[in-house]
Amino acid sequence: MRVIIVGAGEVGYQIARFLAMEQVDVVVIDRDPTKLRRVNEELDVATIEGEGGSPRSLREAEADKADILLAVTNSDEANMIACLLAKAMFKVKRKIARIRNPEYFGNQALLENLGIDPAINPELEVAKAVVRLLETPFASEVEEFEEGLVKVIGFKVPEDFTFARQPLKSLREVMPPKKFLIGIMEKGDRVLIPSGRDVIEPGDIIYVPVKKWEIGDVMSFLEVSAKPAKKVMLVGGGRIGYYIASFMERKGADVKIIEKDEARCRFLSSSLRKAVVLHGDGSDGKLLQEENISRMNAFVSVSNNDELNIMASLLAKRMGAQKTITLVNRTDYLSLAHSLGLQSVLSPRLITASSILRYVRRGEILSLTAIADNKAEIIEARVAKGSALEGKSLSEAGLPRNCLVGVIIRGERISIPGGEDVVRAGDKVIIFTLSESIKAVEKLLA
Repeated sequence: MRVIIVGAGEVGYQIARFLAMEQVDVVVIDRDPTKLRRVNEELDVATIEGEGGSPRSLREAEADKADILLAVTNSDEANMIACLLAKAMFKVKRKIARIRNPEYFGNQALLENLGIDPAINPELEVAKAVVRLLETPFASEVEEFEEGLVKVIGFKVPEDFTFARQPLKSLREVMPPKKFLIGIMEKGDRVLIPSGRDVIEPGDIIYVPVKKWEIGDVMSFLEVSAKPAKKVMLVGGGRIGYYIASFMERKGADVKIIEKDEARCRFLSSSLRKAVVLHGDGSDGKLLQEENISRMNAFVSVSNNDELNIMASLLAKRMGAQKTITLVNRTDYLSLAHSLGLQSVLSPRLITASSILRYVRRGEILSLTAIADNKAEIIEARVAKGSALEGKSLSEAGLPRNCLVGVIIRGERISIPGGEDVVRAGDKVIIFTLSESIKAVEKLLA
């Protein structure tokens, strides 16, 4: 497979890094030599200095031989031009573009004429991720599969958890009749596919696949509440904040938005139905106290300023907010934010990269999500006829090392499987895998 990436910013870099690990033939185009230098020094991919919308650059990248073009610069217009040229001049089979402007993103006729399939809106993807967390406030991360019927919930083990410091097999022995499975375990910087011998420690993050209708039972077992957040305070009224407020209003939540820009406040007041819009600074402790921060189910900081988001979330946590969700654009700040004890930290660039990557996989990949600082992935795929999985029980299937099938979906039946369960052609499976095993998983599914 040959992939051309237009844009060597953080999104382009992360996509190139993932694909390079899997030995995909990648060419990165960017006009900024500093960004290309980072790619050259850290990744084994080809680079071209030039405009992504230039016929010369695309010709040098041998676009006529490319399977996919990913246009992920910070300019919607540059991305659209690159896709148009890839379609008209080089007949590239698939063009994927990062599109921020709602007028472009919502214009399906325009996108079809440009050959863009699909367009990815980073702000919308982040807003959806935040809403998933607000619907399951105890979680540090929530991903949805099979149109929301299956959720994978990342849960940070508290100090007082009954089964802390015990091996997983002891958990399974006392679990109610419904099957319970931990797909991924994150222990500090270490990420693993756990076995029954692995021990759960306070501070570990475990990723659990759950059927939508069984969330209450599983969460009761994990000693947490599954009630969605109904009182939400947002810092930042940009596109992400606006999308979140719109979604939560429709779900009946009470929303307060703190925004510094007066003109943006007027827009939010006229565009939202019920949200309370406050002109102020989200890191102003006096304002937070006046607005009853301690009574909020969730505090969400999604401004364009990483430092403000981190400081505001720390302040809200100290003042009694039940949950904090923090947006961090700079990936080098992610580990810092986690080390400060913030509950849920989201990176728009990593979310965007993960959204795009699902379209670059081999086999019948339906969706894909990178988790645990991109050291692991959750893959939803359909089992093809003739696949190495077909007709075999999971214990006999020869699954790659560091890989686990967490869910089998057969028609309307959804099951959390054990080793005796058999996979059939046409089944959908949700697979947990560490990054080094992704290539073997794709081969297994093909």
